[in-house]
Amino acid sequence: MARMKDFYKETVAPALFKKFGYKSVMQTPKIDKIVVNVGCGEAKENAKIIDNVMAELAAITGQKPVACRSKKSVANFKLREGQVIGVKVTLRGDIMYEFLDRLFNVALPRVRDFRGINPNSFDGRGNYSFGLKEQLIFPEIEYDKIDAVRGMDINFITTAKTDEEARELLTMMGAPFEKQ
Repeated sequence: MARMKDFYKETVAPALFKKFGYKSVMQTPKIDKIVVNVGCGEAKENAKIIDNVMAELAAITGQKPVACRSKKSVANFKLREGQVIGVKVTLRGDIMYEFLDRLFNVALPRVRDFRGINPNSFDGRGNYSFGLKEQLIFPEIEYDKIDAVRGMDINFITTAKTDEEARELLTMMGAPFEKQ
């Protein structure tokens, strides 16, 4: 479980420190948190969908998800303020490193025709986001027990100041970026 965390401390942090020439060890970028979000707008018709999504996300991440509610009413979407429209999990610490390890080494290689994740999805401040089209790539999800195929957004929030630092951090942690 702490294998990835130890790998960061022993290998990644010293390499980043050396490469970017930081003056202090505290300047070395690290992954602060990972946010996994599943939006399910169809939940406004059927409340049981949210329970299924929460159970799947809890199985994938190992942590209990939180329901996300709408902030505004939108008549065109038949949406009222306060309705549950998605679920999210914020991962930190050992659970985050365990999820990161499973994502990079088990789940992503199971994607059909996988060439790598987009290296251009950084936000300009050292954070990286990408989406998955289906939850079936995780081994915790059984194909027969799902009610619908749903995607999810995964956001890596880092302490890096630039995209270059964050890209190097994620590459060293094992992120399978697409070759350009």
